[in-house]
Amino acid sequence: MKSVTQEEPMGCGIACVAVALGKSYQQTKSLFDNPEFASTRGYYCRELIKVLNKKFSNYNFSKANEKNKNLLMQDRVIVFIERSNKYPAGHYLIKTKKGWMNPWINFPNISPAKSGFQKNLPGKAQWIIYQKM
Repeated sequence: MKSVTQEEPMGCGIACVAVALGKSYQQTKSLFDNPEFASTRGYYCRELIKVLNKKFSNYNFSKANEKNKNLLMQDRVIVFIERSNKYPAGHYLIKTKKGWMNPWINFPNISPAKSGFQKNLPGKAQWIIYQKM
């Protein structure tokens, strides 16, 4: 599994969905109803699920809490980490066999943005997008 770099300031959700679907950033962006949101406001969990369910049909989301923290161990789980000094708008990452794929691992460097894998989430999980079993 290869990492996918977000190509726009608010495109981390697109990059994570691209990894889950096995597609490129641009191929995945074309599946979203409002591709311009990648440059403006970003995407909400429901918008990511709508695209994921075109292929998988069993994605859902939930607020992260003690009861569902075990979901963070599943492959293809997408997590939105809460806003912080490091990620002032929050940030999406996806769990893979290689670890957490971060679509902008060298943030805030913009030239060029790079993606990669890391062992731990770089913040506190706020929302979890997961496959219902």
